[in-house]
Amino acid sequence: MTYSKKPLVGIIMGSSSDSRIMQEASTILDKYDIKHEDQIISAHRTPSRLSQYAQHAKEMGFKIIIAGAGGAAHLPGMIASHTTIPVIGVPILVYNDRHPKTDTTKFSAFGGLDSLLSITEMPSGSPVVSVGVNKAGNAGIYAIKILANEFPDLTKILDQHKLDQHNSVVKESDQLRTEGLSEFAKKKFM
Repeated sequence: MTYSKKPLVGIIMGSSSDSRIMQEASTILDKYDIKHEDQIISAHRTPSRLSQYAQHAKEMGFKIIIAGAGGAAHLPGMIASHTTIPVIGVPILVYNDRHPKTDTTKFSAFGGLDSLLSITEMPSGSPVVSVGVNKAGNAGIYAIKILANEFPDLTKILDQHKLDQHNSVVKESDQLRTEGLSEFAKKKFM
């Protein structure tokens, strides 16, 4: 299949710190042998590179771009303004782990809401679809859904994914019923 031979999905992120979240999209696509190309492109620090990337994505024949960004999160909207390729935005909760370890502030005061709103509140006529905060895995699944329109065999993968989710919940429910709530919760969360 074409999707396993050449990249049809571009994964971009605003900075290297976003990679720990964005790798979830990569993991999903890799699991199903869907080739992707990954890059760091900052909407604010490398605007000319962003424009060049949009042209590159078109020339490469990408079908989807997954763009993750935190804070002002302009990357998904800016890449969408340069291309007609569908863009899936991943709002990222900004961590300040680049600051000294003595700093007790762990993350953005807005809890990722700033990124979510920036991505979802695009002007009319310039849409970007968005997944939840830090939900890059969902962006990967959504990309597969888009590709399934062109590659029907991917529908089987999506059907199996849903069945696996169903079976996982049933298994956990059986375990809960067998162990009792207190014991189950201890094992899961302590």
